[in-house]
Amino acid sequence: MLIYQWNEITVRLLDEQDEQQLVQWLSDPAVLQYYEGRDRPHNLNMIREHFYTQDDATHRCIVEYGGKPIGYIQFYELEEEERNEYGYGDTDEIIYGTDQFIGEAGYWNRGVGTQLVQYMLDYLVNQKQARKVIMDPQSWNERAISCYEKCGFRKVRLLPEHELHEGKMRDCWLMEYDPYAVHRATLNHLNGEE
Repeated sequence: MLIYQWNEITVRLLDEQDEQQLVQWLSDPAVLQYYEGRDRPHNLNMIREHFYTQDDATHRCIVEYGGKPIGYIQFYELEEEERNEYGYGDTDEIIYGTDQFIGEAGYWNRGVGTQLVQYMLDYLVNQKQARKVIMDPQSWNERAISCYEKCGFRKVRLLPEHELHEGKMRDCWLMEYDPYAVHRATLNHLNGEE
């Protein structure tokens, strides 16, 4: 099922025919360095368990560029436990989280990831009425953090030892996109206010 298509990028829900593609990406050490960890190469059973048999409200999607599968993105509305963990327990705003990776290294450093995140933000804000969108990249992943900052995310707070990656608990940044704050900052800039 199509989620959205924008220019060369298409995002659609996973289906069974995507299993082998996910195995290929998530057994590639270059991809695993950033997503899941090189100590966790995925076989078909792990892919099925992790991506196909979860009983939750996460929308798991394949990213295509020009009709070719190149990556994965998932999005989900934060539930009570996540809201409390990230410090949003006192608001009833609609808040979404996303996670993504480009599995085809030939598409790295070409702006495709930035486009993907920008288009997903547009979809979540305009179609799902998200008031905020969050991500929690590992603090060492400067390329991802730079991409998210280009898209309007800001670092909110450090999450110490938040995620197990390659045998170690890693610090992550809680990053937030607030379309209304971005809009206000743009207006302030245009009006000469800082």
